Amino acid sequence: MRKHVAEFEPADVDLFVPKDDAADPQLSIVIPALNEELTIGRFVDWCRQGLREANVRGEIIIVDSSSDRTAEIALSRGARVLKTPKRGLGRAYIDALPFIRGEYVLMGDADCTYDFRELRSFMERFRSGYEYVMGSRFQGYIEPGSMPPLHQYLGTPVTTWILNFLYGSRFSDIHCGMRGITLDALRRMDLQSQSWEYASEMVLKSVRMELRTAEVPVRFLRDEQGRLSHHKRSGWFSPWQAAWINLKAMFVHGADFFLFRPGLLLLFVGLLLTVPVSLGPATVGPITFSLHWMLLGLVLCVLGLHGIYVGAIARLFSDYSGETTRCWLKTFSYTRSVVLSAVVVAGGIGLGIPLVVRYIRSGFRLSAIFPADHLAVAGLLLVIGGFMNFTFTLAIHAAAANLKRR
Repeated sequence: MRKHVAEFEPADVDLFVPKDDAADPQLSIVIPALNEELTIGRFVDWCRQGLREANVRGEIIIVDSSSDRTAEIALSRGARVLKTPKRGLGRAYIDALPFIRGEYVLMGDADCTYDFRELRSFMERFRSGYEYVMGSRFQGYIEPGSMPPLHQYLGTPVTTWILNFLYGSRFSDIHCGMRGITLDALRRMDLQSQSWEYASEMVLKSVRMELRTAEVPVRFLRDEQGRLSHHKRSGWFSPWQAAWINLKAMFVHGADFFLFRPGLLLLFVGLLLTVPVSLGPATVGPITFSLHWMLLGLVLCVLGLHGIYVGAIARLFSDYSGETTRCWLKTFSYTRSVVLSAVVVAGGIGLGIPLVVRYIRSGFRLSAIFPADHLAVAGLLLVIGGFMNFTFTLAIHAAAANLKRR
């Protein structure tokens, strides 16, 4: 039976409801499926068994883009079926969001590689107040032959380590497909990923949102005989593409890590090369730091300021609490920051005037280097820094004024 349930449902999806549809579910099991007629019946049975053993009222939503009998079989076994166009794994969860009725959401795969008969540990964490519950194959059981050695010993551990390093998290298996989240947190998370990278986006946004997070062990099983995984169906390049787009998600959503902290380091080194020689060359051991070193310091300072300012703006887009935005707006109060920028630019121009005067008097030629030239480079740094501070102030206030959270 087709049913209209959501005011804001996508126009190109259809919901089909089974005869014995669950009423007022607490847990929604939301599963994308693409041509899984070989396993979908057994998978739905596993889910129903898991719901009974976890003592929780639940619904099973199969987000189906198949050309085989997957939808028909799932519906006959008691699952809701949301028929959608084929447009990506992450997009399946976005399409399903308006139709989810449970307070808690459990995600996974329809291929019976994750054992959905074991839901109790997820519900125990939810009932204890956790908002995001990650499954971990490495803390649980990995059946021999279920995971390619390249994934098990290189791909997953390395990308997990990278994300933990970037975000200060402690996940053990960021690519585990079996994971749970409260419906409220899922809505606030505002997923954007259309494909495999949704997994990394969810993990890193859970850190950004400071969700109360737990890990539970899960069982990962081999594909049923005769079934090919989606990676194998798509060809040898598919796992590499999935890894690349997951790394892209980490880097895009963690842009401030590659901008703000490196920017601070570059600015610090640049100032070390610039400030001490502002009045003339300085010798440290066998090295004489002269105007050429000062110009290098100027370049590093500019790169550093750029990284700091752009990284600060990137942080606004991942600020779910609003605290970071308020802090930056307070630090760069519009009037104070604009006045400071004007004073710094004026000071820099003042330091450069003696060099300009000497250049004009010398017939527009400079044949020698004087201490005033060092001050002029320092003045140039002040002009650049003041102007960048002014543009950053405008940008951060404009971003804060127009940034809206769902």
